[in-house]
Amino acid sequence: NGKQIRLCVGSATSNVRLWVNGKFVGYSEDSKLEACFDITRYVQKGHNFIAMEIYRWCDGTYLEDQDFWRFSGIARGMYLFTREKDRIEDVNVRGEMDGKTALTLTLTPGITSLSYEITDPAGKKVYSAEETLVRNLGKDADGNRVFRAEFGVASPELWSAETPSLYTLKVSASGRKGLVESTSLQFGYRTVAIRNNQLLVNGQPILIKGVDRHEMSTHGGYVVTEEEMLRDIKIMKELNINAVRTSHYPNDPLWYTLCDKFGIYVVDEANVESHGMGYGEETLAAREDFFDMHLVRNQRMVYRDYNHPSIIVWSMGNEAGDGSNFEKVYDWIKSYDSSRPVQYERAYRRRHTDIWCPMYASPERCENYLKGSPTKPLILCEYSHAMGNSCGNLKEYWDLVRKYPEFQGGFIWDFADQALYRKVGDSEVFAFGGDFNDYDPSDGSFNCNGIVSADRHFHPQAYEVRYQYRSIHTSADSTFRLKSSVSEDNTELKLKVYNENFFLPLSGYRMVWSVEAGGEKVLSGVCENVDLAPGETGYVSLGITMKDVLQAVAGATNSDSGCATFHMDTDISIDASWQLKSRDGILPAGFEVAYDQIRLYEAPACAYTAGSAAVAKGILPEINDGVNVEFSGKFTYAGLSEGVRVADWAAVFDKVTGALTSYKIDGTELLKEALMPSFGRAPVENDLGAKLHVKSEVWRYPVFELLSFNVEKKADRYVVTTLYEIPVGQVSMTYDIFSDGSLSVSEKMIDTGELSKAPDLFRYGMKFAMPGDFSTMDFYGLGPWDNYCDRNSSALLGHYTQRVEDQYWYGYVRTQESGTKTGLRWLRVTDGSGMGLEVTSDIRFSGSALPFSQKDMDSALTDPMPRPNPTNGQFGNGTHSLELLPLAHNDNRTLGTTYVNFDMKEAGVGGINSWGALPMEDYRVHPAEYDFRFVLRPVR
Repeated sequence: NGKQIRLCVGSATSNVRLWVNGKFVGYSEDSKLEACFDITRYVQKGHNFIAMEIYRWCDGTYLEDQDFWRFSGIARGMYLFTREKDRIEDVNVRGEMDGKTALTLTLTPGITSLSYEITDPAGKKVYSAEETLVRNLGKDADGNRVFRAEFGVASPELWSAETPSLYTLKVSASGRKGLVESTSLQFGYRTVAIRNNQLLVNGQPILIKGVDRHEMSTHGGYVVTEEEMLRDIKIMKELNINAVRTSHYPNDPLWYTLCDKFGIYVVDEANVESHGMGYGEETLAAREDFFDMHLVRNQRMVYRDYNHPSIIVWSMGNEAGDGSNFEKVYDWIKSYDSSRPVQYERAYRRRHTDIWCPMYASPERCENYLKGSPTKPLILCEYSHAMGNSCGNLKEYWDLVRKYPEFQGGFIWDFADQALYRKVGDSEVFAFGGDFNDYDPSDGSFNCNGIVSADRHFHPQAYEVRYQYRSIHTSADSTFRLKSSVSEDNTELKLKVYNENFFLPLSGYRMVWSVEAGGEKVLSGVCENVDLAPGETGYVSLGITMKDVLQAVAGATNSDSGCATFHMDTDISIDASWQLKSRDGILPAGFEVAYDQIRLYEAPACAYTAGSAAVAKGILPEINDGVNVEFSGKFTYAGLSEGVRVADWAAVFDKVTGALTSYKIDGTELLKEALMPSFGRAPVENDLGAKLHVKSEVWRYPVFELLSFNVEKKADRYVVTTLYEIPVGQVSMTYDIFSDGSLSVSEKMIDTGELSKAPDLFRYGMKFAMPGDFSTMDFYGLGPWDNYCDRNSSALLGHYTQRVEDQYWYGYVRTQESGTKTGLRWLRVTDGSGMGLEVTSDIRFSGSALPFSQKDMDSALTDPMPRPNPTNGQFGNGTHSLELLPLAHNDNRTLGTTYVNFDMKEAGVGGINSWGALPMEDYRVHPAEYDFRFVLRPVR
């Protein structure tokens, strides 16, 4: 009937050959772009037989050496459709922020007239025109006619990630016999430019709060459904992510449509990565015989994706060396599309990249560039490698971003773990490299670098990302000072607010605030009408005075509220939460987009230290000095309804090991493993990458040789002193034992000449284990999620009660350190009746309570890059986090063990890269003569 019939294959890895009815039609490669074939002359009436041949590898594979799973086959939709002989071949439209509109139509020769119209986001027509085509139209290389028009739209609503306003273009084309085709598409009015070494959108410098994202599904592999894409968009919005890099290839076309609709900036990246061929003289980027492959892959991406307003930057590829091929590709892109910057990481700061977009540059390297004479915007194409328990020092990056105008953010590597579900018995685990056979090359868990898990649950670091990426910042009014514990201060309490949005005022949000005292809410309110313009700083009144705050705190802490006193040992803070007043795209009304905790007053840490201060002078515990040394006595506690009650306690020290091996309350044993010093941890992925499990092996499981054990009687206590030899020095332990059962303890590291030569410690602290029915972790510190010294800016000071079995994060594909909380004032581990042990200190300390031991979580004890057992092809090497579940979630926790760690210092988890970088200097634990003082006491 004269129509053209086309067959399109959305994505075929690594290539596709097509036959129709036994006749060869054509060949295509580039695994991440559509392969479209004109099959008109091969089809016949009735049934047709279509056959495709797909190879796992081809010459194009040299340019597809990304770090991802190696799948083969068809990954995106296939479709068959017909077109009129006279038709619209292509539509390009560009809208600028001033309303200028450029329209380019590619038409077959039989099109004689056309009409087009534009409607705004509300559906109102804002422009229309009809054209009768004349002979002097330009032509493309295929002989098609090219129609161009420029016109204006008055005061358009501009597209940005904050305001994703979309206009609709409808084009109708007619031939000699009338209308032959109509088509429509959505586009946006926005302008992207680089001026003064800054990336601008609509004339405004923006911040890129980005992530890199692979197309990957736990069940579908490369096949990602629309539902999964929408889920990813929603998560990005929830985490304040405003930009995505399509690492490292063009994505499914639907992804860009969703980014247009919901507002996500996109760096669109060509499917060019020749990583394995090297970066030097051997690089394919300098080989003329590979030029066409570099060029065509970029051209096809630009042709296909040109109309999407979400795409603000083109990327020519990733980790493919550098050379003349990229210089020529850059020139072609700029000649075809002058409206967008072009970037390429390996070009560094040479002419053929408009942005300096390094990967894994440390904060120090970034600042060195920014302190000099920046010549391009700095936007990290990859940073904060999020492998396992990671993303430390994200705050340091964003402190620099907010300090230097030329530093405009970056893309965290990466969004989600690339892992596949695999059955193990009756359950599923996240399988990674090496888990399917014992012979294919593999990088182990190196594809699992997400801020969310493979099944899209937030890793603990996701909360840090959400906080650092927030766009509303709340802090204390600089005029406020807490003057005394008895206040007559009637100063109105205001908070300083900065609107970091670039296009949205704060009128769409409400601020919900509360005053917290010692972790308990004492005042609260809502500020409904805050209307700061984009980029503006202002002050928001809470409608209360400092006297109101102190009176409320005094009442909450059982003081005489009439005289407005409060305990100087009480932390006071204001929590400010910014929430949507109405639905915003994919986020519901009431969703929290930003928060801050403003510390009005921080009590000295020693204020939370109990123990000896409450013990009457001259009252000694009982002592039984036999084979072991046993101390005993009584302590008082508040019963639920019986008032003050008395309990018996007993503590036993083993003279052979020198350790506290037993602690009983009313005959119930609280210790399952002795209280001992702790210097190691189950390595996180960044520890493994830096080989710290080898370099710092001496600290992981040291042997403690008891040199001395002494008991001394004082006026109001007994003092037990022990001295241990360890491979690089000595450790002394001093226990002051009081009649109420509290132990005031000092753990000292002693340098005997070897300490200065020793490697860094993982931690400096203590550990013990309790029976599994002590399954509640109660603490006052930073929470509620896992946090570490280099990743705790997002955590909130408060009082939290959590289950021990929930402390380990099973979303990590491989077992590793997990569950730590920092900034602790006190930590209690109790059973269902409230009986247990409490740790306090005169410093802010860190701690955890887990259902697993360090060895249970230590994947380095088996293999840093684990494989299944080659004899049976099964799991069971204990390296997958989900394999730990039976240990934590058995029906009877009394069969288990609760492992408690608490530390004076613990190393950060790191976050620059996962193949050698150490935590930043402030977050390392260098060997030194530390003295950790804490109190251990019974609670009921």
